[in-house]
Amino acid sequence: MTASNDPYLLARDEGPAVWFLGTLMLFKAIGQNTAQTFSLIEQTLPPGFAPPLHVHHAEDEAFYILEGELTFVCGERRWQAGAGAFIFLPKDIAHGFLVEGSQPARLLQFTVPAGLEQFHAEMGEPAQSLALPAPTPPDLAKMQALAAKYHLEIVGPPVRPE
Repeated sequence: MTASNDPYLLARDEGPAVWFLGTLMLFKAIGQNTAQTFSLIEQTLPPGFAPPLHVHHAEDEAFYILEGELTFVCGERRWQAGAGAFIFLPKDIAHGFLVEGSQPARLLQFTVPAGLEQFHAEMGEPAQSLALPAPTPPDLAKMQALAAKYHLEIVGPPVRPE
C-alpha cells in the first residue's frame, strides 16, 4: 500500500488487528493513510498490563480512556485515569502505565507523527480474532532491537501499584 491522504471510513471492528504483548490493537489510522501525520490505535488491555518504562524520541503520545482504570506515570508525575480521561505524554520523557483492577481497559492511542504503529506491528503478530490473546512472555531481545529501530528507549521496569 502506498502512502496517501485520501478520506476513508472504518466501522467499529474494522482495521488491521495485532496482538502486541498480550494486548489487542486495532489500527484505525496509520501513517500510510494519513500522510505520516498521525496514527490512532484502539487498544484492549488485560488487567495488570504494564509496558516497561520507556522514552519515545520521535513522537508524542496521547491516550483517551474508553473503559477501565489505569495509572499513568510521566517523569515525576503519577495520575489515576478512568473512562473519559485524556492523557498527553510528550516525547523525551520516560513514561508508562498500569491497568488497575480486575477488568480489561480500552483506550485510544494517538501518536504524532505516525510511525510507532510499525513498532507494534513488528513486535506483535496479526490477531487471529478481535479478542485478547493468551498471555505469553515477551521476546525481550526482539523488543530491545525494535525499540532502537523506532527511536525508543526501555529505561525501567513496568509501573507497579503504589
